[in-house]
Amino acid sequence: MKPFPEAPAIGKPPGARPRTPALPRLRLRWRYVLGALSAIYVLYCYIFSLPLLARPLPQYSGPYPVGAIDIEVSAAEPRVIDEALFKDTKENAFELETVLFTLYYPAAQHAVSRKPKHRWIPRPISATGEGYAKFAHINRFFADKLVTGGLAAMLGSIEIPAQVDVPLADLASIATETPEIRDDMKEVEKVIQIQKGGHPVVVFSHGMASRRTDYTHYAGELASRGYVVALLEHRDGSCPGSVMLRPGYEDRVRMTFDASEVETASGRTFTVDEFKRAQLDFREAEIEEVVHVLRLVNEGRGKDVYKKNSRGEGTDLGNWKGRLNTEEMVVAGHSYGATGAMQALRGGPSAKRPFRGGIILDPGKSSGRLNDDIRVPVLVVHSNSWSRRRSVFYGRAHFDTVRDIVENNVLRGAPSWFATSLGTAHPSVTDAPLLEPLILSWTTGARIDVDEALRQYVHVTEDFLWFLTTGKKRGLLAEKADFPQYDEGSGFGVWKPGQNGSVDGADGEAEGPWFDWRKYWQVHVSPN
Repeated sequence: MKPFPEAPAIGKPPGARPRTPALPRLRLRWRYVLGALSAIYVLYCYIFSLPLLARPLPQYSGPYPVGAIDIEVSAAEPRVIDEALFKDTKENAFELETVLFTLYYPAAQHAVSRKPKHRWIPRPISATGEGYAKFAHINRFFADKLVTGGLAAMLGSIEIPAQVDVPLADLASIATETPEIRDDMKEVEKVIQIQKGGHPVVVFSHGMASRRTDYTHYAGELASRGYVVALLEHRDGSCPGSVMLRPGYEDRVRMTFDASEVETASGRTFTVDEFKRAQLDFREAEIEEVVHVLRLVNEGRGKDVYKKNSRGEGTDLGNWKGRLNTEEMVVAGHSYGATGAMQALRGGPSAKRPFRGGIILDPGKSSGRLNDDIRVPVLVVHSNSWSRRRSVFYGRAHFDTVRDIVENNVLRGAPSWFATSLGTAHPSVTDAPLLEPLILSWTTGARIDVDEALRQYVHVTEDFLWFLTTGKKRGLLAEKADFPQYDEGSGFGVWKPGQNGSVDGADGEAEGPWFDWRKYWQVHVSPN
């Protein structure tokens, strides 16, 4: 039997056959090539233990090596901070049991640790993955596994560059032996100040949906310049998942939680404002515990801290006696952590919170009222996105609230600054843009180079710490407040280097025709 003949194409003779277009084959080839390249890339990342789609954290740029020590010890006064109970278990939601933080510090020259470097995502990764899934309101078994797997593939192999548990640096010896440092008079002056009064100490509080490892490069850059930074990990429900190690108890994960999951002893549901107040009170208690531990180290009891440290690090803490300035610390924070840092400055300095200054980065817009009872110098920095996006905050503009707090502090005699970092976005001070620069630029709208953004944060922070130590204003802190309001028309990329004849640094020293701080900053409040 003969097969049915093919139907002739319209407008063509019966014997003509339609031509098969080559385009589908071309598309197929491109798909094949892309698939093959993707497979090769994944295999390459697997063989060389590289993260997918992310780049490793860069080395620190300061003149000193950087060390890191994880510390978790039982609270000096274990206590319940607030009456909130978890609805399902009736356990205390805000019970202070241990405090966890990582110390970043200038390390001894040529020190090499025998311990593995800290992972950027602490183990188990599932604690962080399930926490992020819960924040996204998709916490189900399959979603938890999916988010955890994605984190493991993209970021699970990322290491923090700091050497783990190595000795604290003797800056004077390093400066003497290193010509580049010895010939830098500003650095020599800083080393002399540190030798006199000890390393300045910054206690840093992370933001919502964050953890202590989100800010490692900011802390490490400061450490590479001679400062000691304690990055706290809060157990107030704001961290995706925090593993609690306590001697004599089983390890457990403290997951994120919110107001809907807690109640009073009588069964009354917490309001959002009540819950935030409880969180901030808990953060304040954790900050006080960090201060207590650092004082023990500085008093010569570092060996005791090491013995009680459930993380097993700190072998050289016994040699830190008298080397920290623990009577004049600085508290800092980002977002929710900035709100917490402002609260920690309330009525201070005090015996439990000996903070002589505060570094406030993007103070929270939905983390409760901002404390205005501040009597010490503060540096408040808004990212570009934080100033540009107008937000109503308890009946008025958030920007105006922040500006008034800083202005009132200046009027009380405490030199303070409020500025916007141009071209940046809310996450710019975190490690995230360094790891995923393209993704973060697309999703946040940040226009500045990610490395330059963090460099600007570090430089203005160091200038503020220098002011607290010496009373000298330099860099951005020597400038006047030319922008009472954020001015979109003078934003990043609008002001050109050398505009209006500005070619000198704020301290009068020529920086070359490329220099102009207005390319990167708008100053809203200044004591100058």
